[in-house]
Amino acid sequence: MKNYLQLLLPKIVLAPSFFLILVFVYGFIIYTGYLSLTDSRMLPTYEYMGWSNYTKLFGLRHWKIAVNNLAIFGILYILICTVLGLFLAILLDQKIRAEGLLRPIFLYPMALSFIVTGTAWKWFLDPGIGLEHIMHQWGWESFEFDWIKNRTFAIYTVVIAAVWQSSGFVMAMFLAGLRGIDGEIMKAAQIDGASGFRMYRRIIIPLLRPAFLSAFVILAHLSIKAYDLVIALTNGGPGRATEVPATFMYSYTFSRNQMGIGATSAMIMLLMIFSIIIPYLYSELRSEKSS
Repeated sequence: MKNYLQLLLPKIVLAPSFFLILVFVYGFIIYTGYLSLTDSRMLPTYEYMGWSNYTKLFGLRHWKIAVNNLAIFGILYILICTVLGLFLAILLDQKIRAEGLLRPIFLYPMALSFIVTGTAWKWFLDPGIGLEHIMHQWGWESFEFDWIKNRTFAIYTVVIAAVWQSSGFVMAMFLAGLRGIDGEIMKAAQIDGASGFRMYRRIIIPLLRPAFLSAFVILAHLSIKAYDLVIALTNGGPGRATEVPATFMYSYTFSRNQMGIGATSAMIMLLMIFSIIIPYLYSELRSEKSS
């Protein structure tokens, strides 16, 4: 009887949380999927329309702009964060004297919310009060940096702010991977005459494959659902220059009162995330079985 209670107690404790997740996460995902098949506008309706919302969505110019912006933002965000994070991790892995001071400095931005990051960078990049204004006060009158108000370059300001916040987290992942590599492997490579560059290129970086994969999945997930940073920094503007699927979904659901289209865009975003996470889980399960 005692053993039976010991087995049953964890299930009883976890049951409320499991039920809440089942209803408020997976239940609402299913509900959103159903709304994407209806003609819902300001309020949900239950008149089944089939896949017409999906056809309409991919014909909308605003959706194409949002997807193009996501592609630019996502590629640059993932690439720069990965390269910068790896560089910082390799730097700290050299056992430099100030590592204890530098590591918290690099990790600090990740402790901030994207709203705080977006607001701070909005002030910093605003030509009227930010970097450009400071440079003019210092006498550099020809200096111009108006990307945040420029339709062509505004999306890159979002990349700058996002990289500033996330690169430290990526650095921590790579640093943990570097510290987990067996030192005997590197000693053997040094004995064989491998230079530092060749050792990293041929031995260390290939051993960091799990860290690269994890960083890619996390960064891709963050880029797809990016909303608060864009709203705080540019509010999707100027015009629609920084519109992304998450801001598109919000505007069509709550501002334009086209809930069906908004739900459709949300389901497309969910499919984007699944297309990243499912191969990652498959790769992890496959590596566990092989080991």
